[in-house]
Amino acid sequence: MPLGKLPGMDRQPQDIVVARPAAGVVQLTLRRPEFRNALRTQTLAEIAAELDAALADPATGAVVLTGGLDCFAAGADVREMAPLGPVDILTHERQRHWRAIATFAKPLVGAVCGFALGGGCELALCCDILVAGKNAKFGQPEVNLGMIPGAGGTQRLVRAVGAARARSMALRATTLDAQAAHDVGLVDEVCDPADVLATALRVAGEVARRDPAAIGAVKRAMQGGRAFREGLATEGAGFVSTASAPAAIARLRAFAAASDDRGLRTPWRDRSWLR
Repeated sequence: MPLGKLPGMDRQPQDIVVARPAAGVVQLTLRRPEFRNALRTQTLAEIAAELDAALADPATGAVVLTGGLDCFAAGADVREMAPLGPVDILTHERQRHWRAIATFAKPLVGAVCGFALGGGCELALCCDILVAGKNAKFGQPEVNLGMIPGAGGTQRLVRAVGAARARSMALRATTLDAQAAHDVGLVDEVCDPADVLATALRVAGEVARRDPAAIGAVKRAMQGGRAFREGLATEGAGFVSTASAPAAIARLRAFAAASDDRGLRTPWRDRSWLR
């Protein structure tokens, strides 16, 4: 069922389909197959609006973002961007929507099949965990148009795949297939395209069942764009706030009780203590 609407609009989203396939999980599916899910402003606005609604909903623990079996998103909608000048692009509302997606405070799981190129790759890079079909292709080919990525691609790609591979992708417009993306750490799991969505929903369900305060603290601590020391400070603050919570204290005591004195029995394997 839909969770949110665009500001000032009474109709349901047109460029995405919103569903709640499992407890605690919202699924957003891009639905512009005739344009290979090209990301026009309306598409980004609808994604951002639904993420805002998911953030405000305490019953939502994670969101899955997908584009279907054949294509995740082949890039920005160039037809929309072509008439814009440089200043227009920098000040366009698209930038605000991209910021909302990139800073979404709950876990975002991407289910990627087919092309994730240009803006589509940047959208995938905004996800915390990626599940990819064997047919997935990731790339930042903007130089072919005489441009560079404009929604965080140069920065997030370096953090995701390393400087050398990121430079090759951005300067030479090379692509990564699913297995290569997994090998460099961009993708968490690779499977048959038909299994991608189910796998992503399973992963999202696992995350959604975790303590929301702990999950939120992990995401804040690991979010990109911080200096190392600032990241450590964020991690420390998150550790103190979560470890001192009553639920965490109870679980720590249960974990300790499940261990023997010499630590030979591993509670991580027997998770009966985890409730």
